[in-house]
This record gives sequence, structure tokens and C-alpha cells, in this order.
Amino acid sequence: MALPSILQDKLRLPLIAAPLFIISTPELVIAQCKAGIVGSFPALNARPADQLEVWLERITSELAEYDRQNPDQPAAPFAVNQIVHRSNERLDHDMEVCARFKVPIVISSLGARKEINDAVHAWGGIVLHDVIDNKFAKKAIEKGADGLVAVAAGAGGHAGAQSPFALLQEIRQWFDGPLALSGSISSGRAILTAQVMGADLAYMGSAFIATQEANAVQGHKQMIVDSAANDVVYTNLITGVHGNYLKPSMALAGLDPDNLPQGDASQMNWGAGRSKPKAWKDIWGCGQGIGVLGEIQPAGAFIEGLAQQYRDACQSTQQLIAARG
Repeated sequence: MALPSILQDKLRLPLIAAPLFIISTPELVIAQCKAGIVGSFPALNARPADQLEVWLERITSELAEYDRQNPDQPAAPFAVNQIVHRSNERLDHDMEVCARFKVPIVISSLGARKEINDAVHAWGGIVLHDVIDNKFAKKAIEKGADGLVAVAAGAGGHAGAQSPFALLQEIRQWFDGPLALSGSISSGRAILTAQVMGADLAYMGSAFIATQEANAVQGHKQMIVDSAANDVVYTNLITGVHGNYLKPSMALAGLDPDNLPQGDASQMNWGAGRSKPKAWKDIWGCGQGIGVLGEIQPAGAFIEGLAQQYRDACQSTQQLIAARG
């Protein structure tokens, strides 16, 4: 399964760092790209709206300078996440800014829209669309997305409920294009496992919260390190869309994580006037893969560790295949 040219031979690891609301900023994206993986951020993290141009200018200029200084090992491309739900009042503005900078990868979420895909293709970029089931995957490709991010059970933030085995198998029955897998991926072995299951790339988010460059409060970072899968709850209370969140943060916010009411999808507001700004600041999103994380460290050092784990996993897999004859 061939990757688009924009990704071929440019990645140290077959990995996309997921765009994290509030947390992903230029510091983290630049560190991720320099370390050889796709760094990304939600356009809505740049607030007010005119900050998006400032962020893209910084990211593109710093990565270009890095490439000039490191021609034999250039940085990986970056991605911008666009929430294409009709309630995102900034979408048109943010797409115009992305067009000026010819953003190489757009990750679209919460609705597939042909006009968005066409716009990205017009400036030479590619679109990867978040999906939680096979039905939405087919709609995204029909509307012109180049590839998919399969958001399986266990992913942080707005996650699906299907097993990654089920989700990937169904998509690969008909789609041979770029496919990334999200859900509880926090190690080099998990990255390789995603590939063995049929994905081209792994998609990792929560682990990057516990990095020095992440725009998260120290309490959130430490809670990631101190927690495990049992400390994550799946609920639609926070935004109206089901997602995974840290139970201890809910308790600190005065909620009972074991007795949560149902949310209301009509309360979503991805524009500047989010109806629940404290939801993401005080109630912290997180996936189930955090149990293997042991410390807060620079993103580059964390990625270096992932690369070693990935190499070790490849070697042990080759030995297993050889032993099986």
C-alpha cells in the first residue's frame, strides 16, 4: 500500500502525532517533525484567528531552516486539523490561511465535505479524514478524501467504539489507500502492530501530552504518567460526542466519573465561543494506552525511544517468522 509522495521516505517512523486540542502548539509540532514523524495541530488551537497565520509562518520557516541545515535528514511534513462540522464558524477563514501556506496535510474531522477536499487538492495537499466506522469511511472517500484515520476503541478525545481489528478489516476489504490507525498506541511495538494489522501509519496522541513541549498544565502531564487504562472513562457528556477522558480529572472537577449523565450533541460549538471551555481545560482527554508511559520528557527523546522500540519489535517479529519456518 503506497503512501502519497509527500510521506514517502520522509518519516523516521510510520507515525502521525494526533492534533490535540489546546495541547498541540508550534513548539510540539516542530519538535515532532524534526524528530521524523508527522506533527499536527488543530487550527482552532491558534486563538484569536489571526494567530493561525503566525503559527504557520513559524512552523514553515523553522522547518525550512532545519532542512537547509540537515539536507540528509530533513524534517517530516506537518498537518493541520480542520473541524469541518457546520458549527465551526472559523472554517472558511482557517482554510484560506492554510491555502496561503500550502499546508501539506489536512486532517479533517466531524463530517466529510467535498469542497474541503477539493480546496486542499487545489494547493497540492492531501486530506486524511477521521472515521469511527466503515460507513463513515466510505462516505469520506466518496467525497474525495485521500486517506483515512481509523479512530478505534481506546483512542483519546473523540474516539470510536469498535475494535481496531474489526475496523481495519472492514476498511481494507475495499480501500487500498493511505490508512492510519488510532487507539491505545503508545509504544514502538504498537506502531509495528498497527502496520501488521493493515494500517500504513500509526496515529498517536495521548502519549505526547506527557512531553515537555506540550501545552498542558503540569497536573495533566503528571496524571497521564500516573494513570492507566482503568483510569479512562468513555462518555459523551463533555462535548456531546463520545470520547475518552481521565477519571481523576473528572473527580477534581466535581463530577462522579462512575455516574455520568448523557451529553447533548447540539451543545457542540467549535468556534471562538465554545459553550464549555472548561471541559478541555479541567476535564482532560486521554486514551487507554497510557499505562506504558513512565516519565515526562522532551518529544524528541520520546520519539527516539519509540524508534528503538520499533526496531526491537521488527527484529523480534523477524525472529518469530524465522522460527515458524
